[in-house]
Amino acid sequence: MTDPAASPFSKPDALKRLKRRRASDVRFRLYGMGAIFLALGALVMLALSIGSQAISAATYHVARYDITLDPAVIAPPGENTPEEIARNVDGFWELVRDNLIATFPESDRDRATRLEVSEFITRLAVLPAARKVAARPQLIGNEIELAAPLNDDLDLYLKGQAFAERRVRVSGITSVAAQEDGSVLLTGQGAFTPIRTAMTTLESDGVNLEDGSVLLTAGAATGRLQGIEPGTARLELLTGTLDAFQGATATARIIALPEAQRVVSDQQIAWTLALQEMGRISRVPRWSLLTHSDSTYPELAGGLAALVGSLFTMLVTALVAIPIGILAAVYLEEFAPKNRLTDFIEVNINNLAAVPSIVFGLLGAAVYINFLGMPRSAPLVGGLVLALMTFPVVIIAARAALKAVPPSVRSGALAIGASQMQTVFHHVVPLAAPGILTGAILGMARALGETAPLLLIGMVAFVGDVPSSPTDESTVMPVLIFSWSNNAERAWEPMTSAMIVILLAVLLLMNGLVVFLRRKYERRW
Repeated sequence: MTDPAASPFSKPDALKRLKRRRASDVRFRLYGMGAIFLALGALVMLALSIGSQAISAATYHVARYDITLDPAVIAPPGENTPEEIARNVDGFWELVRDNLIATFPESDRDRATRLEVSEFITRLAVLPAARKVAARPQLIGNEIELAAPLNDDLDLYLKGQAFAERRVRVSGITSVAAQEDGSVLLTGQGAFTPIRTAMTTLESDGVNLEDGSVLLTAGAATGRLQGIEPGTARLELLTGTLDAFQGATATARIIALPEAQRVVSDQQIAWTLALQEMGRISRVPRWSLLTHSDSTYPELAGGLAALVGSLFTMLVTALVAIPIGILAAVYLEEFAPKNRLTDFIEVNINNLAAVPSIVFGLLGAAVYINFLGMPRSAPLVGGLVLALMTFPVVIIAARAALKAVPPSVRSGALAIGASQMQTVFHHVVPLAAPGILTGAILGMARALGETAPLLLIGMVAFVGDVPSSPTDESTVMPVLIFSWSNNAERAWEPMTSAMIVILLAVLLLMNGLVVFLRRKYERRW
């Protein structure tokens, strides 16, 4: 029988060492779990931050205008060919502006108000309608419904992202009377108490309402509050009729930011709310993000040209980097003699993988553009630059996959009379293919997200047309994201996030392809 007293763990010192080792194991597991939770937390925060902003760009507001296609405006004599009609953006835009002025007669009182109502729609927003009419000239002279995106500032206001405002429901307005000075007197016992209470609360919270505005809306009518007394309120009517306030439940909008510091005026807010009340403004999915090219106006901009440019660039990169990288790996792993020159090449390939990507951009600009005279801003040059950057990744991954093939496979093939070439390309490379493809696609995914080298070869230029070949001027998605993020207008922020989501979706698709290929062709030894 074993003597318990002779066990090595029967001594106190041994038990203490055992306890310390177990405690060390527990700490190590906790550190690992902490690192995983930290990484997951950072990933979740990143996804929430980008996703919350991108959701806003997924939809936008579109306004509809019933316009009559006056031939004298859109197809005057001598300018009535389809090409000239499609280019007559000013004519279509004037018809839309006239429709707005007819809807809001107060907008025609002076030049400033006409300018305010003109900002509802940008001139280029009518371009699709102009092209449609040019393709169907029989529409000229008839009335059509023209739908166009709302100005980006008004779009942000309707989404509640332009500036802060407090909304209060107001009911009990019993009488409405026009005053001699042009203002409107609203009367209602206790009707305006919620507004006074909300303003008092905001001021007690430190909000300065001295230069702000209070807009009161009932139906399609909106007025700016000029003063409140117990039971009465004085209003400056901005749009609509007085009858809309009689016995209505109105909405008061308390805006602390002074009108002079806003991109949307009180008058524009009043007109926008009136159009919304008329059912002429609707919020629709922003498919233009995937179907339109870049624009200087956020409401018209899209990423189609950058998406196609990225595909062309990746095509060039794949055609150059993958075959050359795989063949280089096969030679180095299976055929190259083991000497100092081979060791020198292997070391430098590994070092090349750590070179900053902007260095490849400098190399590409010097060699491809300045020396060989290739076109700037072209996917051809971009793909060649990214191929230089992707070479080391493909070679290293392919060599690792080739090393993973058991030597017995090579020995067996040689034993039955196969040449070294047959052994490598008939047995070793097919077995290593999943690992080789995994490395190649991961290298491509890295190249897809690169920005710095492409900036140096001019792919940051504004490109309004979708490229039709790798030699056309183009940009790519990461560079487009960089350009949009530098724009000053607030509307570009959600657009940038939406483009990041599209780029991440493409990267996830490529990573999903890697997982699929690995599981489908993976061999276990």
